[in-house]
Amino acid sequence: MFGFFKKPKLVKLRSLDNNQKYGIAAASMKELLKKGCKTLQLRPAGCRVCLYEDGTEVTEDYFRNLHDNTELILLTKGQEWNGDIWDVSLLLGASSTHTDLLIESAKSLLSDENAPKRRKILQELIHNLSDNAEAENREDDKDWFEGINSRFKTKSAYMKYNGESRVRGYLKEVEDYTGSIKSPKVQGEYQKIVATMVKQLKTVKYNGCYFDRREKGDNRLCTPEGWFSCQGAFDADKCPSLHSINPYGNRESRILFSTWNLDHRIEKKRTIIPALAKAVQNQNGREINWEYFYSLLFTRENLKLVHIACHKKTFHNLECDGSKVYSKRKRC
Repeated sequence: MFGFFKKPKLVKLRSLDNNQKYGIAAASMKELLKKGCKTLQLRPAGCRVCLYEDGTEVTEDYFRNLHDNTELILLTKGQEWNGDIWDVSLLLGASSTHTDLLIESAKSLLSDENAPKRRKILQELIHNLSDNAEAENREDDKDWFEGINSRFKTKSAYMKYNGESRVRGYLKEVEDYTGSIKSPKVQGEYQKIVATMVKQLKTVKYNGCYFDRREKGDNRLCTPEGWFSCQGAFDADKCPSLHSINPYGNRESRILFSTWNLDHRIEKKRTIIPALAKAVQNQNGREINWEYFYSLLFTRENLKLVHIACHKKTFHNLECDGSKVYSKRKRC
């Protein structure tokens, strides 16, 4: 009796550390493992083959029922593959020369994808890969500057203005509180302190440096490339969701960044400004420690950059430090 000839199956095989697919013809799992290890330069001991699609391990019996061109992954001892996930390490390790190819591939997948979750992942991938964060000048990224006044010639200049605008907004709230003070004398003293703060803010250009990626590390809240990270809610040490954004990358990110908050840990309206007014009212010849209130209102001493999802719009229940309200220096 003659043995029957097993027709080889043609499969596409890759490893966990190499995303390149290799076409391999084999009539059995034993032959596939042998050829696969040789092609991928892996040691055979402990190796196994799984479906790339869902991570199902391929046994000898399973192998017999495989269709030609099935995508498989060869795993070495200790390696795991869950299937149907993105090989993030390979994606992050891709060189910039492959970015256009990744974008086109993602767009192609997106056109045929119906699952909402997978569509969102593909859209986010395309969005982030399509950024042009390296560009700084208006002529190099005209889309980014759409809707922005022509006086801004660079991204950093606009982002610096954005930071200044937020701090100016805080200043306006401090100034507007003057109307809530009934005593003209207290109003006058309050205005003097505000004027001193304005002078200091002008010196530091309203801390626009916080959003300017060209500034030195201690002065900015972003990386030199323009990446900002959420610092977590007022009562948290860090952001549990690891929110991050690069408003320098594209127009959409720039617009989304406007929803991030420079949040006051000790609250501005509820606590700091009323405390300042009360200190002026009760100073009785003492000198107000305006630098303390200034630091709480306008500096990173009390400000945290927070993603909108981490911004808690609740009473913070944090008070000013009473020992710092008045200066230890004698008033002239």
